[in-house]
Amino acid sequence: MSLATAIAGMSEREIIASLNDRCRHGLDRTGRIVITRTCLGTFADNTMAELVAQAQILAEVRKFTYPEGDRTERDRGQIEYGGTTVYFQIDAYDADLKWGSPDPTDVSVTRRVMTIMVREDL
Repeated sequence: MSLATAIAGMSEREIIASLNDRCRHGLDRTGRIVITRTCLGTFADNTMAELVAQAQILAEVRKFTYPEGDRTERDRGQIEYGGTTVYFQIDAYDADLKWGSPDPTDVSVTRRVMTIMVREDL
């Protein structure tokens, strides 16, 4: 089933939530994932430890679930990792990653960026 078929009949909010879920799960080919230096530095003091923390944090973010009946665009959330709250936020940019997307429901003109961070980054 194509994405267009899957989203037929969905509200704008539901489409955006579905596309944000795809980004969070690593299924968006044009999506980007950024983990801040502060976040990595909170959990690691060398390159190998950073790689491990990065993989584990990303796995936890992907396992994150929203409550039943959630009515948000699923563009933000938080997890606990290593005793610290880690936040994620998904933003929809234009194709050049310069401005906000002209239509976050249209994958041909939108690039999603998920930023993973800690409180110090907020």
